[in-house]
Amino acid sequence: MCCRTKKGPVNFGMEATKCTGGVILLVSIVVMLYRHKTAALTFDVFPKILNHSGDAVSVQWNDLSFPSDLDWIGLYMPPDSDDDHYIGYELLSMCSGWALGSCIFNMSLVNMREAYQFRLFRGEISNTTEPTPMDEDNNPLPSTAHCLAVSQNIEFLNFNEPTQIHLSLTSSSGQMRVMFVIRDPLQSYVRYGPETDRLDSTTEASFMTYRQFDMCDAPANTNKGWREPGYIFDGLMENLEPGKQYFYQVGSDEGGWSKVFSFISASSDLDETFAFLFGDMGVSIPYTTFLWTQAEAKNTMKWLMRDLVELREKPSFISHIGDISYARGYAWLWDAFFSQIEPVASQAPYHVCIGNHEYDWPSQPWKPAWAENVYGTDGGGECGVPYSLRFHMPGNFSFTTGKGTLPIRNLYHSVNFGAVHFIFFSTETDFLPGSDQYNFLKEDLQDVNRDITPFVVVLGHRPMYTSDNALRDAPLSSQMRHHLEPLLIDYNVDLVLWGHVHKYERTCAIKNFVCANSDKGEKYPVHVIIGMGGQDWQPHWKPREKHPNDPIYPQPKWSVFRSDQLGYTRLHANRDTLTLSYIGNHDGEVHDVLTIHSLPSATISQRGFHVGNDSCNWLVNTVCLVVVSIIGILLGFIAALYYKQSEQRCKAYLIPKNTGETGL
Repeated sequence: MCCRTKKGPVNFGMEATKCTGGVILLVSIVVMLYRHKTAALTFDVFPKILNHSGDAVSVQWNDLSFPSDLDWIGLYMPPDSDDDHYIGYELLSMCSGWALGSCIFNMSLVNMREAYQFRLFRGEISNTTEPTPMDEDNNPLPSTAHCLAVSQNIEFLNFNEPTQIHLSLTSSSGQMRVMFVIRDPLQSYVRYGPETDRLDSTTEASFMTYRQFDMCDAPANTNKGWREPGYIFDGLMENLEPGKQYFYQVGSDEGGWSKVFSFISASSDLDETFAFLFGDMGVSIPYTTFLWTQAEAKNTMKWLMRDLVELREKPSFISHIGDISYARGYAWLWDAFFSQIEPVASQAPYHVCIGNHEYDWPSQPWKPAWAENVYGTDGGGECGVPYSLRFHMPGNFSFTTGKGTLPIRNLYHSVNFGAVHFIFFSTETDFLPGSDQYNFLKEDLQDVNRDITPFVVVLGHRPMYTSDNALRDAPLSSQMRHHLEPLLIDYNVDLVLWGHVHKYERTCAIKNFVCANSDKGEKYPVHVIIGMGGQDWQPHWKPREKHPNDPIYPQPKWSVFRSDQLGYTRLHANRDTLTLSYIGNHDGEVHDVLTIHSLPSATISQRGFHVGNDSCNWLVNTVCLVVVSIIGILLGFIAALYYKQSEQRCKAYLIPKNTGETGL
């Protein structure tokens, strides 16, 4: 059929070659179609037993017929989960060479105390009238209609391997708390000491857990979002010498021991503070899930680890101010988050305060009329329960929701660390005058001893000041300026740190949108937004159409510096100076520096004596002067009556130098 053309004499040699080539091509196509029809798809994983949390598994498939860029692989835990209850997925097209029907890729898995399984699905575009399921970012979720293959299960060598190890301070010096997770409620311990081979001290760890019915709404209380959290253990290392390196490990002979970690113990009398502070970090995971996750979080951890290594034998402190894991009802993201922070949180205390994505849900008990549009569904139905049990901050403050769920902990607390007094509070629960939290803030500020901690830093989640167009939070910010700002000013708070807005912004020393006038001796706190720890979904500051010289949200005069580069802050303080440096994730370099100098003790004590009324101090001092003077005169008169013959002694009683200054 290909031996003749209509274009003239036939060149039989050439045409024969063409004909043969065409036949060969046709045969090849037939053979390929036959192989696709008859070859068996293979789908395998290896190794099938992983030694430790974070180890990688290889996933391989061969001879997949007619691969499509919609085909995908789902990750399941436990293996008996329904097809649409995966914890994550990846498109086959992310693997180099996928179009040939064969490929292999690696994925790290967190030990979540049960076996994993992979499933391979044929992707398709829905032709039905049913709406396509969408993820949080409005991307279509993959179809589970056609499952092609299921892998063998992947297990961990020890489901009771101690994982998610993290430290925190307590209210007492000479102590360090450590928490960890295992599958079963085994009697477990913390053993610690000054050398890796001298873990001579042992303390038993208590344990707790929470259940699916403790969650208050979807998706947290559904089979789709829920996974068993294991048992959370809490151990206390005591009698620690200040500023010394200690080594420790957690676990038991029955369930197995962790590797040995180390930390530098804190001391209340240290004159120097090193701290790393950020908000809204979230978690970076090796797969796509139902929610937007935070790929930049791994860079925050990378640079933070660099800084911790450089500190070597100096104690340090980590602060994460709300929007911790962004799990929002999908339990496995908590496990992934703690696996992510373990390298840093196992060697430095990791302190937190609650954010909207840990707590908020429609029926939360405190929701005044002005907050109707402030507090929504951001917690994914967790209502603060995982946050409350997975961390243990100092103090015994808790809040009962009245909805049958567990009490919410870790709402507000304070710690001294070197030259700084840190105060954490909740913007998600009642902070108005008369509330327990307001009373705590006021009493804690009153009790600060500036001779011990010259600087005071307050930390909360939603900001009091931001140039971001945050209309939803405007009523809350207004309430905080009205009720809390007077406390911050009258007790000479130096620095206030906020999250929630996923950027960095530093204000002037500010009161009610007005910068302090140093010539008039005005002393106001500086506010800094540090919510750039990893979450990146908010819009960038960028020029608007037809306004190339103006940012999308105009920068007011009180906003001194702002940037949308993700990162964290590094705080260093001694008795004279506090320095806050903004570290960018793109290069690990310093992009902004704030320096605050401590006030003289006399200035602090006078301004902190009574809230909002310096004239009251003057009146008290005047009254004391008059009263003491009168007492001195009376004593002198009485002494004169009885000791007339001792003129020198009488004069001594009449000397006024111990009257006017006494009691000031």
